[in-house]
Amino acid sequence: MSLELFAQIQDVAETARQTLEATQSAPVQPTEKSISVWELLSFGGWYIMGPLALMSLVAVYVLIERVMGLLKARRIEGDFMMRIRDYVHSGKLDSARNLCDNHPSPIARVVGKGVARIGQPAKDIEAAMEGTGRLEVARAEKGIGLLSLFAKLAPMFGFIGTIIGVINIFYQISLSDNISVGNISEGLYQKMVTSAAGLIVGIVSFTAYFIVNGLVDSLVERIDATGQQFLDLLRETPKA
Repeated sequence: MSLELFAQIQDVAETARQTLEATQSAPVQPTEKSISVWELLSFGGWYIMGPLALMSLVAVYVLIERVMGLLKARRIEGDFMMRIRDYVHSGKLDSARNLCDNHPSPIARVVGKGVARIGQPAKDIEAAMEGTGRLEVARAEKGIGLLSLFAKLAPMFGFIGTIIGVINIFYQISLSDNISVGNISEGLYQKMVTSAAGLIVGIVSFTAYFIVNGLVDSLVERIDATGQQFLDLLRETPKA
């Protein structure tokens, strides 16, 4: 009887050993948990993610609107100044003014201001053109201040969201006395979403600011060059 019991115990032990070895040798399948972008963004909280989303939309709108407007402002017919020169030299100032009025371009408006001042001292003509140029540049820079503001404000806003989240995590720990690594890490990665979102919006805004500012500088150079060209042709005009 004892021999049979001993044999049964050996069988159970052998079975347990084989089961343990099979369990240890079997590959561990990690549990995968997927998360959508919308769920990830919702972790940041609407009070932070909402303003950041608004900043991103405004930045993209200003970028598209300003790029299209500035590219259009820089376009002007290749023979524009040649026609202005011919009209001024032949005394057809009305034709020169009409030519400027028919071109919806800051460059044409600056030249048109100079044409309207022909007959006055050269310094007065130059001052009038410079004043019009400053107005045109200010109009071209519309919205660029928002891009600069968002580039600086968005990362700070996202960081504030993270700090608020961390404060809330430690407040919950103080209430429950549960210092679980899982709870802390889960709360931290959720709140770090605001910092990441703030940095992304800041990068987009800064890139948009850089692009628009470069186009404005290019427009300013063209206005200055065309204005100087107009002043030079006035010096070539024979005095009546």
